[in-house]
Formats: sequence, C-alpha cells, structure tokens
Amino acid sequence: MRIFHIALESDWQAAQEDGRYAVSTLGRTLAEEGFIHASRADQWQTVRKNFYADVEEPLVLLVIDTERLDAPVVEEPAVPGGEETFPHIYGVIEVDAVVNALPIDNQQPPQPAVPAPGATPSLSRLFLEEMMFRLALGTAVVVLAGAAGMVTQQAGSDGLAAVVTVTVLIAGGAVAFVLTRRRDQRYKDARSDS
Repeated sequence: MRIFHIALESDWQAAQEDGRYAVSTLGRTLAEEGFIHASRADQWQTVRKNFYADVEEPLVLLVIDTERLDAPVVEEPAVPGGEETFPHIYGVIEVDAVVNALPIDNQQPPQPAVPAPGATPSLSRLFLEEMMFRLALGTAVVVLAGAAGMVTQQAGSDGLAAVVTVTVLIAGGAVAFVLTRRRDQRYKDARSDS
C-alpha cells in the first residue's frame, strides 16, 4: 500500500545522507511525537493546505511503500475521539521505503480534485481491467478455433474440422495461459520495483 508524507526538502535531503527519516511533522521529530504522521492518497492535499500553507521552504511529497517499512503502520484518528483516521508510522522510515519524492509547488494551492501522485488504481478498476483482458483473450481463441473449423469443414472434411477446431482451442488456450502468466509476472515485477 502507498501512503504519503509531506516533508521539508532539507529534511528529506538529510535523511538520504543518513539512510533514515525521523521527522514526525512540521517542527516535531519522531522522538517528540512518538510516530510519523502520514496520509492516504485522498488526504495529503488537505494536510498540506491545513498545516503547510505558510511554509516557504521547498516541500516534497514522500510516497511510501508500507510493505518496505520495518515500522508498524497504524490507522488512528488525528485527534482523540475523531472520526477520520490517518496512517501513523511507529518508527523511522528507511529511505528505501520511499519509492518517490515529488516536489510540491509552494506557490500553487493544492488541487483536491487531482488524484494524488503515485496513487494506485482501485481494486475494482484492476479487477475490471483484468476481466476484460481475459474475456478478450478467451473470445479471440474461440473465434479463431471456430473459423479454423469452418474453413476445414468447407474444404470437405467434417472429421478433420473437429480435429482442427479442438487443436486450435488447445493451442490457443496454451497461448492464452502463457500470456496471462507473463502479464501476472509483469504486475508482480512492477510492484516489487515500485
């Protein structure tokens, strides 16, 4: 999962030299706060607007892969009794867990309607894309097998038409299986690289 943290560029540069980032929020360290404040994709722009609007130093948006963190991430209310929760990182952020550090333009107001950089697509979108891919692949195999069988049948051999149809279905299924596995492996490789 990707979460986000707004940082002073100078703090991020120091962390890159040290290998660890330990700033909780503007003006407070991890040691002082007990955790590092973070946001989900739909929250970071509001955090910027509410807490970093007057900051004149350059800012960066740290995109953090939670699977690369050694510290636990806990969803907690921002204030006791509050309804909205935020991800809190209970430990330092190893620099390797930051998959991107995007400059934030201090002069431009945040645009809440713009999706957060690095935001991952929703599960339903990924599911629909994958289902459409597999449906198109399956349809192509069946149409190709049917066409091959019809051509063979029109050539005058009913027995051979059935053999050709089954052979094309099996070969097409094998090709579809290989393509699907390669696609799955690309997703896994991309996820591990990000």
